[in-house]
Amino acid sequence: MDIATIIGILSGFLVIGWAIVSSGGWQVFVDVPSLLITFGGMLCSTMIHFSLPQFLGIFSVVRKTIVTRLPMPQDIIKQIVNYAVINRREGALALEQEMKRIKDAFLVKSLGMIVDGRSEENIRDVLFMEIQYLRERHANGKKILEFMGASAPAMGMIGTLIGLVQMLRSMDDPSKIGGAMAVALITTFYGALAANLIFIPLAGKLGLYSKQETLQMEMIVEGICGIAKGENPTVVREKMQIFIAPKIREVAKAVA
Repeated sequence: MDIATIIGILSGFLVIGWAIVSSGGWQVFVDVPSLLITFGGMLCSTMIHFSLPQFLGIFSVVRKTIVTRLPMPQDIIKQIVNYAVINRREGALALEQEMKRIKDAFLVKSLGMIVDGRSEENIRDVLFMEIQYLRERHANGKKILEFMGASAPAMGMIGTLIGLVQMLRSMDDPSKIGGAMAVALITTFYGALAANLIFIPLAGKLGLYSKQETLQMEMIVEGICGIAKGENPTVVREKMQIFIAPKIREVAKAVA
């Protein structure tokens, strides 16, 4: 679980909520029609812009940015090097027993191709197609979050315009203008808050997560292809270490 995302969102709401409460009059910031205009309008526009499966998949996208946690690169290197040792000592069929203890579907498929006796070129082609498809899925999820981040303030502005129209209709009673103006601006507040504290940051987090995951998958591909060619475990480790920062390569070498 990415605790930084949860802490950031909760802390943001707590800070803003504390500022509102401490200044008094927090009841003004609670307005159900404004919530419906901002978030209801945002969801409707998102449904129009994307297909229904893409729209329904937004929940999976959000969950991925919060719940999923990538393994450390050093651990991946240690794992793949261990498979290289097993392959050289006991043969490819011995890797089939290791596959039963792996939860990563990409790694299971990679080892399965070695067990099936696939060539290094075929393994590389198939696995890079997997990586490309993953990039496209993540890119679509990022586009949805970015669209929601752009749509929320726009819907908030629409709500503000609705409130201003209603306010102008009551200009004959100056005592109602202040309250009506406050309510009119609430929707803009909701839209800006949702966009800048939830959707845009989540889109950025998904983009970073996608880059890290695809980089680790490319590292796995190099290790698996090295095993498929029967390379020495030390060579496999050195190839995989290219994908990590120099300052932690010695650590990865030590644990391997």
